[in-house]
Amino acid sequence: MSGQDARNADIAQPMSHAYRARFDECGPDGCVRSSALLRYAVDLAWIHSEHSGFTREWYAERAVAWVVRAAELAVLAPMPLGGVLTLRTSVTGFRRVWSRRRTEGRLDDGTLALWAHTDWVITDTARGLPGRVPAEFPAAFAAPLGSFEPGRVPLAETPADGVSYASRVRPQDLDPMGHVNNAAYLDYLEEALLAAGPDAANLTRAIPRRIRLEYVAAAMPGADVVAATWPIANGVAWRLTDAEGRDLARATVTLE
Repeated sequence: MSGQDARNADIAQPMSHAYRARFDECGPDGCVRSSALLRYAVDLAWIHSEHSGFTREWYAERAVAWVVRAAELAVLAPMPLGGVLTLRTSVTGFRRVWSRRRTEGRLDDGTLALWAHTDWVITDTARGLPGRVPAEFPAAFAAPLGSFEPGRVPLAETPADGVSYASRVRPQDLDPMGHVNNAAYLDYLEEALLAAGPDAANLTRAIPRRIRLEYVAAAMPGADVVAATWPIANGVAWRLTDAEGRDLARATVTLE
């Protein structure tokens, strides 16, 4: 479907797609990692976009791209190795430069295993700056304007007794846009939790758990990064900084 076809198409309906949990996506407990669950949600967003006529070629011709700037993931049931998770996604709102998607995932027996909100910003790739959401999108997806507040994770200063964990951006963390993939930050987060002691480590597999993540600035390829974790009410806070101490990402993981 061409861009013109997309503009003339009927309103895009929510889309569903089934994902089978692969061996490499699971941890020692035999269940899918949080990062893989987010990858499923983002992959389905692109399938939905392409099905609605907004292909990668469509974006390239207009020098625009969507970038995830915040994510909220609620894991409500474990997803075991070899199991099938059926995800359903829809666009639920637009703002001037923002779009929000709601994604839900169910197991074969109908159990709601997860839901996620992903907040995206439309970017002018020629200038590397946010642009306006093209008029085609609200028309195609019939989502209301100004209907949500973009996700934020405000955190206090890292306390002196916060646990630090140093790592480096790896080549395999980069996606085809040359950016650290949004789901890779969840791997950084869980690596830091595992290093912070058993209470924090247990949050990587707790059911239910909720992860709120804000992407503040891009981590550079090969860069040294430092994660800090510390306890908060009902969970843990996490901050990822670069070598100069600038925030790259912030998150909370809570039992809810």
